[in-house]
Amino acid sequence: MDLSGKKILVTGADGFIGSHLVEALLAKGCDVRAFVYYNSFNSWGWLDTLPAAQLRTLDVFAGDIRDPNGVYEAMKGCDVVFHLAALIAIPFSYHSPDSYVDTNIKGTLNVLQAARTHNIERVLVTSTSEVYGTAQYAPIDEKHPCQGQSPYSATKIGADRLAESFFRSFGTPVVIVRPFNTYGPRQSARAVIPTAITQLLCGHSVLKLGSLAPTRDFNYVKDTAQGFIAIAEADAAVGQEINIATGEEHSIGDVANFLVAEINPEAKILTDEQRLRPDASEVYRLIGDNSRIKSLTGWHPAHSFHDGLRDTVEWFRNEQNLARYKAWIYNV
Repeated sequence: MDLSGKKILVTGADGFIGSHLVEALLAKGCDVRAFVYYNSFNSWGWLDTLPAAQLRTLDVFAGDIRDPNGVYEAMKGCDVVFHLAALIAIPFSYHSPDSYVDTNIKGTLNVLQAARTHNIERVLVTSTSEVYGTAQYAPIDEKHPCQGQSPYSATKIGADRLAESFFRSFGTPVVIVRPFNTYGPRQSARAVIPTAITQLLCGHSVLKLGSLAPTRDFNYVKDTAQGFIAIAEADAAVGQEINIATGEEHSIGDVANFLVAEINPEAKILTDEQRLRPDASEVYRLIGDNSRIKSLTGWHPAHSFHDGLRDTVEWFRNEQNLARYKAWIYNV
């Protein structure tokens, strides 16, 4: 399938990865309908930072992924759906798991039901590497067992299995896309890289982080967006679960030390107790096997990890961008 000229719905278009995906789809010549979370401020999230010329080409639908009628209306006339809308912060899921069930599981069900009714040509459901839990073997391929080590990951496992059931029960052309840890411009401060960068750029002499030992497979956001597009265009991907991963792992401590050296070499790193996950909930190792996405699409990351980090730091150095973050508080 060639996405050029297709009418495409992106849920979660106002978010971090969603806004970058919207930009990439527009650059490809797609007709994009951006599903954003309704609010009385008429805010379109990160889409508001796009150039005015790009914004005017967007078809924006404000709604709530938990509302089946709104999702049904948003999908009318669309050919392809990229479903990214979700609650993603792990610490917040510890005390508000109901919200995660409603948004991540029921929201995905709404997308699948509407896609089935509207005979959508391709539905990409966004999963997460967190569904695997701590690696039982490495690198982690798509056959790795799933383990719900947080309410967040449990709801994403549930959403994945719903998506699989619609493919197997009704032939809905679903693909489960499983990006490993994505980072880059516009990421919220609930993630470790923007947390570290914003503290350092704001002049903090002590960098407060959680555990430094876990390792992650980090995707630069522009590479993640291109991975989504490549998967959508691969007909053989339908019915499959597909990692977007670099196949490299970096510890949180190594990332923190790199950022300290880049921004403020005098800063000290401190483990902040409130930022630690419960021991049995912490995912200690994530490194993805990207054999499947490479064989199906030829995708590979275009950015090295350190180049992506430097690009991210430069984006945050812009005073207007940095002003959107509250580095003095712990963002749950």
